[in-house]
Amino acid sequence: MKTTTVSKLKASLSEYLRRVKAGEEVLVTERGRPIAKLAPMIPSPALPEELVEMEKQGLIRMGSGKLPKGFWDLPRPKDPKGLIAKAVLQEREEGW
Repeated sequence: MKTTTVSKLKASLSEYLRRVKAGEEVLVTERGRPIAKLAPMIPSPALPEELVEMEKQGLIRMGSGKLPKGFWDLPRPKDPKGLIAKAVLQEREEGW
């Protein structure tokens, strides 16, 4: 577990958050006394391990709530040449 002071945490917050996202815990101290612990969120057990790992790597971000009202009524992007579907199928074939 990494230990840091409040002042160092404030100065390098992004670095410490990257560590936490990667699964590391960070103990925060003030005047030599522990005051907080930053730890990764516990993933839902219903999620496949592949998704959990992809989130740790920063490749995806899990949803955190409901879709906004009217989401399904929004216009869809136009793709007259079918490039999006081709890209998705190519990724599937390559094992992404």
